[in-house]
Amino acid sequence: MTPQDAQKRAAAMAAVKLVKDGMTLGLGTGSTAAWFVTLLGERVQQGLRVRGVPTSEATAVQARACGIEVIGLDEVGFGQGGGIDLCIDGVDAVDGQRRAIKGGGGALLREKIVAAGATRVVYIADASKRVETLGAFALPVEVIPFAAAFVGDKIAGLGCVPVVRLNKDGSEFRSDENNVILDCPFGQIEDPETLAAELSLIPGVVEHGLFLGMIDEMIFG
Repeated sequence: MTPQDAQKRAAAMAAVKLVKDGMTLGLGTGSTAAWFVTLLGERVQQGLRVRGVPTSEATAVQARACGIEVIGLDEVGFGQGGGIDLCIDGVDAVDGQRRAIKGGGGALLREKIVAAGATRVVYIADASKRVETLGAFALPVEVIPFAAAFVGDKIAGLGCVPVVRLNKDGSEFRSDENNVILDCPFGQIEDPETLAAELSLIPGVVEHGLFLGMIDEMIFG
């Protein structure tokens, strides 16, 4: 295990301790969140009863393999006394104000929806994800395929040259919602709130990877 993996595991282990019997959980996506799902599965095998709302198909497959009950967002029971008690996920970068960039795994849309529906949001990371200023990690923007070229041109006008995300075989990456991901290397993002507002106004943008005002607590390994 690399030192970075050890930190991810340590952060995930601390997050698992926050889980109580009977909770409905938001299950994140990515290498650090995968540690959480694995360790949560061990507690489930020991008798813990929880339900999980996965933020990606990959996480759903892992959770089921670990024995965790998986439910859809429509089964949570919003407005009927239900809800997501706790969302645990990783980040690609996060600053001192708990403003984060997410979406390296291509699940930013579902991740943001699940986080928005949770009573408490705790994100976990290794120490390398802590930054002074966001932007070193290219900002993912999820776009409907029809509008990819149009949106890319509009984003270029905001100060970067977006790159269409590709799979390892060179084919175009598609999210679980069959959308395109544009990775946007803005460099230092001095005003994340303004950039988030500008991106949200572009027709064809489904969601961006700036997670602002959503994180209740960060746990670093």
